[in-house]
Amino acid sequence: MSKPTSILDRQIMRPKNDQVSMSAFAYLYSELVQYHQTRVSSISELEQRLSSSGYGVGFKVLELLAYRSKEQSHLTPPISHTVDKPKTKRETRIMAILQFISSAVWKSLFGRPADSLEKSIDHADEYMIFDCNPITSNFVSVHQSSADAYISGIIAGVLEGAGFSARVSAHTVDVEEGESRNGYIGLPSRKDKAVFLVKFAEKVLQRDTALER
Repeated sequence: MSKPTSILDRQIMRPKNDQVSMSAFAYLYSELVQYHQTRVSSISELEQRLSSSGYGVGFKVLELLAYRSKEQSHLTPPISHTVDKPKTKRETRIMAILQFISSAVWKSLFGRPADSLEKSIDHADEYMIFDCNPITSNFVSVHQSSADAYISGIIAGVLEGAGFSARVSAHTVDVEEGESRNGYIGLPSRKDKAVFLVKFAEKVLQRDTALER
């Protein structure tokens, strides 16, 4: 009789059916929020605690995706003798790392990419990731941006792990008239959407400018 394997013994490559049910996540996340609520005296403190909880997850997600990419490159044979195997790429530009987060990281965690990624018109150091239905606040009636602070922590963790120091905060804005909201079957209807505001440190902006030359 074989011994049960732990999560550390599982393959790095993710099975297609390896997903957590929405109800299971909602229950666990609700317990996490309630745990922190009993230990804070303000909404801002709750947001800080949820963000800190997500921060470590961001580090681990970045590491896991890097390992999966490396594993995939080992499993994918070259098309010919003149074509090298794909290599794990380390992002060095601001827009590239944000695109990685809004696509690869979002798909790994939520099964779909973020709805959009935009650069601030007024501030050169600010970028915004939009999600019309973040699962952390879909079943929350009040303080939705506070519940989404967990995701802002994940984003900050990924950025810090990749060498991009930044402050990330969660906000909500109204959904514009006529804006498409397809692809959210089974989730409650919302009149607003989450905005994750990313504000990069000055040294990151200087490095990005130097790489343009």
